Amino acid sequence: MSAPPVPLFQTPVVEVLDATIREGSYAVNFELDEKFVATLLSHLDDTPIQKIEIGHGIGYEAERAGIKACNIDLDRWCEIARSTLTSSSWGMFAQPEFSRLSTLTELCDQGMSFVRIGMEADQVQDNLGYIEAAVETCDQVYLNLMKSSAVSAEEIPKLLRGVSPGIAGLYVVDSYGSMLPGDVKKYIDVAKSLCPVVGFHGHDNLGLANANSMAALEAGAAIVDGTLDGIGRGAGNAETESLAGILSIVGDDKYSYQSLAHLASFCRTSLEPLPENRNLQVLGGVIGVHSGFFPFIEQICAEYDLEAAILMEKAAELARQSIDKNDIREAAHRIVRSIEASMQPLNSSVAGGVR
Repeated sequence: MSAPPVPLFQTPVVEVLDATIREGSYAVNFELDEKFVATLLSHLDDTPIQKIEIGHGIGYEAERAGIKACNIDLDRWCEIARSTLTSSSWGMFAQPEFSRLSTLTELCDQGMSFVRIGMEADQVQDNLGYIEAAVETCDQVYLNLMKSSAVSAEEIPKLLRGVSPGIAGLYVVDSYGSMLPGDVKKYIDVAKSLCPVVGFHGHDNLGLANANSMAALEAGAAIVDGTLDGIGRGAGNAETESLAGILSIVGDDKYSYQSLAHLASFCRTSLEPLPENRNLQVLGGVIGVHSGFFPFIEQICAEYDLEAAILMEKAAELARQSIDKNDIREAAHRIVRSIEASMQPLNSSVAGGVR
């Protein structure tokens, strides 16, 4: 008879947050069938999953920043959530650039329990007031450090000085899908020194989202995000059903992994994700480029007849922290100038040989 498994986790309460609908909205260009949403929420409500994230992938009111709006408006999101969720709480994603605090108040009045505010670590100081106001408005406010690996773990405490102690949790986010388990543990250790509740959100560019999520839990994270069937932006996310299955192996079947596996199959057969460029996903994971820039990279590569890997590597050299469009455009200009310069001696020689 085998011995019972030894608990791996330092944190006594481990929670899996399901972000299938929010992350999945990216994969279908923010066009979600209401019947599918209601059915999925109803079934998730029958599982032990306690937190479910819904709404626009980039954040509520993303259309105010010129981003395509979701076909389901905010009031309708609230109606669907209220009518289907009786035991699980629901929340949305926000970004200070476009998500208004007045709208957050309205969402909370309609039953929303938590909000996750996303920004890069070096943007936190400029948004301390926004975070404080959100804490005063919403029961649970999580600060998600997007592109966490764009800054070193050692820099984070300084960048987060003055953050409201009232936040419900602090998230390490592997936006590039580039972290290794050892990296995750280092960032989680730092985050734990700043906030008692730490979460991890992993992307799967290099196939490590599940392993990284488990590494986060082993390091003491309290929450890990998953999506059913791993559906999400770019290469997708850690899989809710797989995380539940792993937890059942190392501990107990806390999250009814069999039920979640059925729901993952339901998602796979119900959704038709847009095709993704696997080449760019892997390059982005290794080089550290966010999938949101992939369409722009494809455009620039076509415009200048460049290889994506060369362009992305040069942009990474130029970027002060996380790569942006300016870095990508400047990288293209420099590569082209370098090619033209290398061709000049050859052109001069050919021209000189003509009589």
